[in-house]
Amino acid sequence: MKFIATPIPGVIRIALEPQIDARGSFARTYCEATFRAQGLEPVGIQCNISVNAKRGTLRGLHYQAAPAEEAKLVRCVRGRLFDVAVDLRPESPAFRRWLGVELDAEAGEALYIPRGCAHGFLTLADDTAVYYQMGAEYVAGLARGVRWNDPAFGISWPFAPLHLSERDSTFPDFKT
Repeated sequence: MKFIATPIPGVIRIALEPQIDARGSFARTYCEATFRAQGLEPVGIQCNISVNAKRGTLRGLHYQAAPAEEAKLVRCVRGRLFDVAVDLRPESPAFRRWLGVELDAEAGEALYIPRGCAHGFLTLADDTAVYYQMGAEYVAGLARGVRWNDPAFGISWPFAPLHLSERDSTFPDFKT
């Protein structure tokens, strides 16, 4: 695995380093010891998959409040998506800044998102599946969100979402 820093502290792109031979390829996608050595919180508590039938599906921007804040490792396992992390940590030099990266199944890159950041994505292809590894269990009562188009962040999505849940479209404006 190759760990690539981004402008948001703690948000890391992770590229695969496949071993290729006549049979195909093999690549390590996660190793707790390697993550710890990189200073990253392990993300082996819970795994989830999001299957999205249509291009233009937006999910997010989600996070969990304390004490159930969660780090995430997000990987596209089918299709393509625009993945977004928003820094909601008031003490961070990147507070309220966002990062968007394209993830696709073929490249296999992942995005590590630390505690205190909101996460969302927009599918760029039909039949896109997203696999999450989480650093904490989901606690429904601590689930929170910020609106995908909140002017406090000014996220430049590739295009306006075509499919969006009522919950995700009605999150309130972000308040510091």
